[in-house]
Amino acid sequence: MGRGTKNKRWRGMVAAMASLALTGLWAQTFAGVVTVEELKSRVANTGVGDRPPLCIQISERQLDVADRLYVAGESDKAQAALVDVTAYSELARDYAIQTHKHEKQSEIAIRKMTRKLANLKHSVTREEQKQIQDTIDRLEKVRDDLLAAMFPHGAKK
Repeated sequence: MGRGTKNKRWRGMVAAMASLALTGLWAQTFAGVVTVEELKSRVANTGVGDRPPLCIQISERQLDVADRLYVAGESDKAQAALVDVTAYSELARDYAIQTHKHEKQSEIAIRKMTRKLANLKHSVTREEQKQIQDTIDRLEKVRDDLLAAMFPHGAKK
């Protein structure tokens, strides 16, 4: 193989990697452009089978908002965001079980949110801990329901 061929291949690989990097940056840059309110309006206009990922995305974003609000000392606003976390996680569960789609992905995402809430709980006041624990309890119920739907024969009686 000649030196010119190696250089052409190398340049092609560099160009391909640069293209992929730019595509990834583009996706990251514009991923946050869609607001939570726009996502909420999309839920109603999306097919039932495609709703669980939207609901999970709303829950995850609202959990991030709640986290930032607790850090900023705005627990009332944070609690409102936690209400959305719970509500949209429950909707994701309902749609996933109804359509038998996205059950596993929803369960995994909700498990991650539960862990994040458990970590957050240790960094807030006692009053705020109760709010967070209530959300954790409800998300654990959502997870249990999803697991029971995925593994009906392994469910406890």
